[in-house]
Amino acid sequence: MVEQLEGWEQTLTAGPLLAIAAAAIAVLLVLIIKFKVHAFLALIVISGLTAVATGIPMNAVVPVLTSGFGNTLASVALLVGLGAMLGRLLETSGGAQVLADKLIGVFGEKRAALALGVASLLFGFPIFFDAGLVVMLPVVFSVARRLGGSVLLYALPAVGAFSAMHIYLPPHPGPVAASAFFEANVGVVLLLGLVVAIPAWYLSSYLFGLYMGKRINLPVPAILGKAEDVQNPPKTTTVVLILLLPLVLIFLNTGLSTLLNSGTLPESVGDDLWYQSLVAIGQTPVALTITLIVAALLIGTARGVSGSAIEKTFESALGPVCSVILITGAGGMFGGVLRASGIGDALADVLSDLGVPVIVAGFLISLILRVAQGSATVALTTAAGLVAPAILAGGYNEVQVAALVLAVAAGSVALSHVNDSGFWLVGRLLEMDVKTTFKTWTVLETIIGVVGFALSAVIFALAGAF
Repeated sequence: MVEQLEGWEQTLTAGPLLAIAAAAIAVLLVLIIKFKVHAFLALIVISGLTAVATGIPMNAVVPVLTSGFGNTLASVALLVGLGAMLGRLLETSGGAQVLADKLIGVFGEKRAALALGVASLLFGFPIFFDAGLVVMLPVVFSVARRLGGSVLLYALPAVGAFSAMHIYLPPHPGPVAASAFFEANVGVVLLLGLVVAIPAWYLSSYLFGLYMGKRINLPVPAILGKAEDVQNPPKTTTVVLILLLPLVLIFLNTGLSTLLNSGTLPESVGDDLWYQSLVAIGQTPVALTITLIVAALLIGTARGVSGSAIEKTFESALGPVCSVILITGAGGMFGGVLRASGIGDALADVLSDLGVPVIVAGFLISLILRVAQGSATVALTTAAGLVAPAILAGGYNEVQVAALVLAVAAGSVALSHVNDSGFWLVGRLLEMDVKTTFKTWTVLETIIGVVGFALSAVIFALAGAF
């Protein structure tokens, strides 16, 4: 909470707040799409005007803006920066091309997109969305260059895989938090999460990705560079080892944390040095830093590349992603303003009084919070807290409670738009304009949510019938 907001209460009701938010989004889109205002500037201006219009105290407007911007950059800047450096090294050394050739050789050209999606599902189990995206993109781009056609054919199955795993499966923070609120069995949530996530990914990312890839011819972005006449590319096993390293390290964090929070490990273990050390090593920025160092040694030094050449490779990676980082941070700023204004809470309070079935209420509250403020994790955890009393008092069995976790998670992923930092991250990394990002990313995320809710509702109904 920003210090200047302490003691301040929103006096506007849900109606005016909703109208302000809708107007802000509409004006933002007009500025970017029609008048070609740079997204970074447009987001800053609209964020400031929205803060004033919703009644946030004038002395708190700038702190609210910088807080939303800074909180987003704290997670995004390190991941994108480190990921871009790793991606540039893999790309320019020929490592991504070597792995792309191997994937195509094993699965065939016709199943390359499916292979990338399945690989991303596996990577997405322990790795959070942002980190998985930046690590996998160089391989995606190399496959797209090798086979030709729109990059969307290969990127959407991979991007959607990371999103589906992040939103439905422990040990990712959203479903873990909702499981805690609902007192759900994390193991059951994990198993049912797979039942929900995989079909949702197949329909939303693989099939939809093939469909959009044929309709929109998007060239392969040059943001990560391109391998040119590499004489001594790394071996496939070396590239696979580098890609698996962050997965293993991050799983130390997410896996051990989940075991401790679920009670599988005794609470006293949390104070042990070995536990704290492994969890620290598994923090995503630390894991990516370690991976980058190992990659520099295995791909660079081991192949006789000088330290100055590696340094230049890393330096060349940072310039192109600066715009991505800043626009993503500005998207987080806009979402932060909407959160601080209280619009999501006001709408959730109205909906919770309508008396709809709990599984529908959880989904809708989560969806409204997602649309109102952008962050999927915030939407999921907030909605879970609001509906938890009804669930705990409902006498539901273990499977039904797990299905409720997944239903609330489904609401938090749909309708990603301009107040979601992920919208800008995906759009800018794939070098899409705002219209194309809406047609692809927003629709993909919505299908993940709708299919996930439908499957969760079926599981909930079947579990209650037996």
